[in-house]
Amino acid sequence: MKTLVIAEHDGHTLAVETLKTINAAVQLSQPIELLLAGEKPGEIVNYAQQIAGVERVLVADNACYQHLLAENLGALCHDVIASGEYSHVMAAATTFGKNLLPRLAALLDVGMLSDVIELVSADTVIRPIYAGNALARVKSNDSIKVISVRASAFNTVEVQGAKSAEIVELNMVHNLGLAQFVSQETVESARPDLPAARVVVSGGRGLGSKENFAMVEQLADKLGAAIGASRAAVDAGYVSNDLQVGQTGKIVAPDLYIAVGISGAIQHLAGMKDSKVIVAINKDPDAAIFEVADYGLVGDLFEILPELIEQLDG
Repeated sequence: MKTLVIAEHDGHTLAVETLKTINAAVQLSQPIELLLAGEKPGEIVNYAQQIAGVERVLVADNACYQHLLAENLGALCHDVIASGEYSHVMAAATTFGKNLLPRLAALLDVGMLSDVIELVSADTVIRPIYAGNALARVKSNDSIKVISVRASAFNTVEVQGAKSAEIVELNMVHNLGLAQFVSQETVESARPDLPAARVVVSGGRGLGSKENFAMVEQLADKLGAAIGASRAAVDAGYVSNDLQVGQTGKIVAPDLYIAVGISGAIQHLAGMKDSKVIVAINKDPDAAIFEVADYGLVGDLFEILPELIEQLDG
């Protein structure tokens, strides 16, 4: 049997979360195939051929797949899986995966294993529950396992210099007309993308205002880091909600995570506690953030941040 990984992309670039999902699929020790749907995705196909571990790239090139609508893509995936070759279907637990996989599982009449952080065996996985305070070992008896992967729990798969994967063209068109793409608004930023960044600087309610949050942005620029925020900071209007880190935001695991003015509510910790090194700056010595921090600095952030930024200038 084989593993089918469903590719996420923006029309030009394969999502880094898909590369991490492929690395997770490697744990199953069976052939991996990548399903890539889109409109004229040639550039991405060339890149996909170079991914280590991928034996075949299944390409569905049609205008109805341009925006990866779950309705059309779900029907395509169902027909591909109907060949009976696949025992596992995987995608990243991003907005894309959370939108697509439940629909696909329903079409296949099987259960779904969501937000998986480890594949123990072909039928058993580990996934966090209770905002990451406990881990559940889940076994599925379904003939096809539909799995969403927490990308932050896995490294990026190696991309080789040579093309090794076979290309298979799929002549399957599923334009169901159940949904229509209207528009998409994205925030353009010169900073690294939050889920993929090696360094993240996050600010919380302790900053007090949107104007003060600019200090977090200055520190991030000095470090070449992405910007994150707690839910409290987002709710207060300091930054947009696409920068929220936590259970109801983005889950990150960078090499370095700097938390500024964040108390450490359980919902926030669930989104960043797997970071390699955590640095916390907070005036409250009893703040929960210090329980997961590798380095803690107790003090007034309005004194500490300007001094830190000045030191980095030097």
